[in-house]
Amino acid sequence: MVGTLFAKLQDRMMTLRTRIEEKLVEAFAPERLSVIDESHLHAGHQPDITGTGETHMRVRIVSAKFTGMSRLARHRAITDLLKPELDAGLHALAVEPAAPDEPTRW
Repeated sequence: MVGTLFAKLQDRMMTLRTRIEEKLVEAFAPERLSVIDESHLHAGHQPDITGTGETHMRVRIVSAKFTGMSRLARHRAITDLLKPELDAGLHALAVEPAAPDEPTRW
């Protein structure tokens, strides 16, 4: 019981970016991973988006698990994994997935 409460408290204290990174590492064992908070770029786009907080994220990920998957399947796998974060207030998620043998622009 105490362990469960501690885990919930620890999860709330962890940044959204960190939670996303941990989930992606666990699910996809990436060779490269970058989770970028772009919230500040969207300040004022809507009255309730101030540019503070973590509302807009970009994920750049290279994983062997994407080999043979279509772009759509890769996006779905990532957004399905991060559905709790999207439901909890993550407003936008840009995804740039690649397999190890594919070129990236980053």
